[in-house]
Amino acid sequence: ASKGQEMQASPWDAAKHMESAAALAQKLSIWNEVADFYRKASELYVECGRAQPASDALGKAARALEDVKPDDAIQLYTDACEILEEDGRDQMAFDLYRACANVYIKLEKFTDAATFFLRLGVAADKCDATNSQCKAYLSAIILYLYAHDLQQAEKCYNDCSQIDAFLKSDQSRSASRLLTAYNEGDIEEIKKVASASTVSNLDHMIIKLARKLPTGDVTAIQMNTNDDLDEDDLT
Repeated sequence: ASKGQEMQASPWDAAKHMESAAALAQKLSIWNEVADFYRKASELYVECGRAQPASDALGKAARALEDVKPDDAIQLYTDACEILEEDGRDQMAFDLYRACANVYIKLEKFTDAATFFLRLGVAADKCDATNSQCKAYLSAIILYLYAHDLQQAEKCYNDCSQIDAFLKSDQSRSASRLLTAYNEGDIEEIKKVASASTVSNLDHMIIKLARKLPTGDVTAIQMNTNDDLDEDDLT
C-alpha cells in the first residue's frame, strides 16, 4: 500500500502505511524491520517537508528498540533530534534529548548522557527556556560527578557559568555547593545538596543518581585532581 501511494506521488499517505507496517513488525518483534520501516516513513515525511512527523517516526522506532537494541535506539534518537534542529524546532526535541540520555544512563555511559543534557541546554538557550536550560546544565554536572570526573564537572560548571541565566540560578548555586563539598571531602554536605529541592525538581533518572552521591572515595577524587596540577604553573 505504501509503495502504491509512492507511485501516485503521495508521500504523506505512503509514510502513514509505512508506520503501520513498522507497528506490526514491532508486535511480531522483527526489530530490524521496525527500524527500517520507521526510517522509511521518516524519509517520506521529509519529502513532504514535514519535520515534526519525520522526527516522531524516528522517536517511535527508538522507543521500540530501547531495551532490545539500545545502540540503535541512541542513533535513532540522535537523528530525530537533528531533524528538528535543522528545521529550527529545537524546543520540540527536549523530550528526545532526555530519552536519549536515559538510554545512555542505562548503558552506564554517563559522559555521553551528560553530552545530551548539554545539547538540551543549547537548544533551550535558543528558545529562551531558561528553566529547562539551567536544569539541563545541573544534570550534566551531576552525571560527571557520578562518573567520578570532578575535573570535567568543574570545567562544565565554569563553561555554563559564562551564561548569565545559569550563573544567577538556583541550579548554579546547587552545582557550586556540590563542587565545593567534593573539593573539601564533605560527604554530609554532598548528600544534603543532592537531596535538596533544586535537585528533586530534575528528571527522575538524574534524581536517582544524585541520591547515590558521592560514589567512590571523595578523598581519592581530590588526590586525582591535585595530581593534575602543573607545578611550573604559578597562576
